[in-house]
Amino acid sequence: MARVTNSPASRKRRKKVLKYAKGYFGSKSKLFRYAKEAVQHAWQYAYADRRKKKANMRGLWIVRLNAACRGAGISYSRFIEGLKAANIQLDRRALSEIAIADALAFQSLVARAQDALKAKAAQA
Repeated sequence: MARVTNSPASRKRRKKVLKYAKGYFGSKSKLFRYAKEAVQHAWQYAYADRRKKKANMRGLWIVRLNAACRGAGISYSRFIEGLKAANIQLDRRALSEIAIADALAFQSLVARAQDALKAKAAQA
């Protein structure tokens, strides 16, 4: 009795892994054993970095906003506090786009935030 290996399916699976590993250095792109490990690690990094990307983008928007706020004569934290006090609910991405694309609109947001901060200080 011969051992059944299901070689068409095995070959297909191995070829698929080697296809994913194309471009990797050395044996990682040529040998199934090492390619499989490299591909699995790559997928883990890709999964984690899709989540990290969101944090990195938020950091970038905050840096841009901080620079725009400093140019307008207010700190980033006071600007965000003022927007919350004025009940303006724009996320940092939208605020960053406004700061880059429309300086006049951003100045009006800064003015509204400063007015809300003054009103908040008067209440306290």
